[in-house]
Amino acid sequence: MANLNFGGLKLTPPKVLSLGFVILITAGTFLLCLPVASVEGHISFIDALFMATSATCVTGLAVIDTGTQLTTFGQVVLLVLFQFGGLGFITMATLITLVLNKRISFKERILMQESMNQNSMQGIVQLIRRVLIYSLVIQLTGAVMFAGRFMMDMPFGKSVYYGIFHSISIFNNAGFDLFGDIHGPFSGLTRFVNDPIVNFTSMILIFLGGVGFIVLSDVFDFPKRKKLTLHSKVVLSTSAILIVVGAALFFILEFNSTLKPLSAGGKMMATFLQAITPRSGGVTTVEIPLMRESTQFLMILLMFIGAAPGSTGGGIKITTFAVLVAAVSARLRGKEDIVMFRHRIAKENVYRAVTMTLMSLMLVVIATMLLSVTEKAEFLAVLFESISAFGTSGLSMGLTPELTTAGKVLIIFLMFLGRTGPLTLAYALKPKGSKELYRYPEGKISIG
Repeated sequence: MANLNFGGLKLTPPKVLSLGFVILITAGTFLLCLPVASVEGHISFIDALFMATSATCVTGLAVIDTGTQLTTFGQVVLLVLFQFGGLGFITMATLITLVLNKRISFKERILMQESMNQNSMQGIVQLIRRVLIYSLVIQLTGAVMFAGRFMMDMPFGKSVYYGIFHSISIFNNAGFDLFGDIHGPFSGLTRFVNDPIVNFTSMILIFLGGVGFIVLSDVFDFPKRKKLTLHSKVVLSTSAILIVVGAALFFILEFNSTLKPLSAGGKMMATFLQAITPRSGGVTTVEIPLMRESTQFLMILLMFIGAAPGSTGGGIKITTFAVLVAAVSARLRGKEDIVMFRHRIAKENVYRAVTMTLMSLMLVVIATMLLSVTEKAEFLAVLFESISAFGTSGLSMGLTPELTTAGKVLIIFLMFLGRTGPLTLAYALKPKGSKELYRYPEGKISIG
């Protein structure tokens, strides 16, 4: 991996990306600590750090209510953080460069390639341009839809502000909302459970933000090219399966529980939103603490899988999950090659998927064990919190506002690792390796 020179410091692209998130979080923490950012005139350092990390890592977990405890200035700080964090600061920096009509250097192209999870720099600037255009159009459309609906309940100016804030938040899978100011602290979107405009707009924004910009670009090119890449096929097909299966299981498990008082339309909207939002959406119209434990565990599994690579979401990623399932299927059928859509998957990708999953599991297990010590809560609530932070989902069973200082620090680390990715952080921190000059003899070991 090529090193980049920054003021005499040689940094790899993963190190630059990780450092960029640290800088954004630090700046956000400083701004949120200012008296003008909070209604009471002061936020503790750890709470400001938590909120800045949650926004930059587009998680949505909040130790203070955004709608009631932050001023408009504080809310805008969060908005800027999750816009930069969702699209990526490299993408936003590229936007500034393009607006100023400056030349994009080779160093910047390498960073763009890494930030978008691309294997080649070919066409990377064009891809970034498309990402910016698609994001702007999608978020603007979402803002118009939300603002039109909110005008029924609030003044024009406030409805426009709420529309913009929630469209950017939900598209970037940040999950922050301002309705605590209207419906009570930490109320979320529960009052809109039967509202088709809010539900369908939210579902579309979460889905588009979660499939990744590479897939969006590929889909928009489909009428011209008449084909999709393997990556897009895997992401779209696996997403569809997870949504349908997740919705079916949620409907069955919650039919006589949280879904019981809802109308037929409300049941269907709540079912599909709850199946889509664990992909890192962070918004919910059904109170999670009231769900059955089996449903809560289902959401834990969906949050752990997460969204697609190159998207605004977290988790181990849909493609990782798909490759693992394909590998297991191939082994059970006695096949040597792992084939998806008539394409053989390279062994390197399988090793990467296994490594990513095991590292993520180890991280979540360790964090859950530590949180079980620091927090006085049921184990499932602690596990839910850990997975939500790692998967940058932002859903909670109500534990977040009650976290101890130690618990907040643990969740901050989880959110950061979940957004940057365990493998990216591992590459960023590993020392420079040397090429092996020899190989050991092959050994035999019994498995299973």
